[in-house]
Amino acid sequence: MAVIQVENASKIYRIGEVETRALDGVDVSVDAGEFMALVGPSGSGKTTLLQIMGCLDKPNTGSVKINGQDVTRFNANQRADLRRDVIGFIFQFFALVPVLSAYENVELPLLLSGASAKERRQRVMQMLEAVGLADRAHHRPDQLSGGQQQRVAIARALAPKPLMVLADEPTANLDTANGQQAMEIMQRLNQETGAAFIFATHDPRVMSYARRTVTMRDGHIVSNGQALG
Repeated sequence: MAVIQVENASKIYRIGEVETRALDGVDVSVDAGEFMALVGPSGSGKTTLLQIMGCLDKPNTGSVKINGQDVTRFNANQRADLRRDVIGFIFQFFALVPVLSAYENVELPLLLSGASAKERRQRVMQMLEAVGLADRAHHRPDQLSGGQQQRVAIARALAPKPLMVLADEPTANLDTANGQQAMEIMQRLNQETGAAFIFATHDPRVMSYARRTVTMRDGHIVSNGQALG
């Protein structure tokens, strides 16, 4: 079953009289549990597509359906609720709150969703253990390495049990060893949780883990790939 379906989506940015067509009639569908890489050169539209999938932006034309609901018809509050409840995000620069500990960063989306203190405590420690950082629970981001910060970000993204996780260049600021470790953790959590993972990347390390690769160029999907396994 499709977790998300993007149909005939176009996105145009205008600055003065200059018009940039970032997406042009894009169709893509992602099933539950997929581990998919969205690839293409800089400017191909992959980040724009990821933002539209994550309800951070809306297409000018076309539709985006999440669990069968056309979210392009949602208002800003409805989209915010959807992001909180069913979508996890992993960013290139980790995007951790610097004054919060690893524990508190992972706890944050659970606080926003109204989980009880007991539920939060159990889930946060479960996720920190899953990424190998239970012993760093009370360290702030500036006390963690880049690889450890990204693992906290992975734990935070999975803490609310999302239907899908969107990751924008998740290994771009990691060395080879830490990038490989992050991908192996996400691959394992994908298998354990059933959440779909969608990566926007040009990193061959990420592509090598993907079970499906969708290639973009100039705002178009030029290859939709086939899911493996």
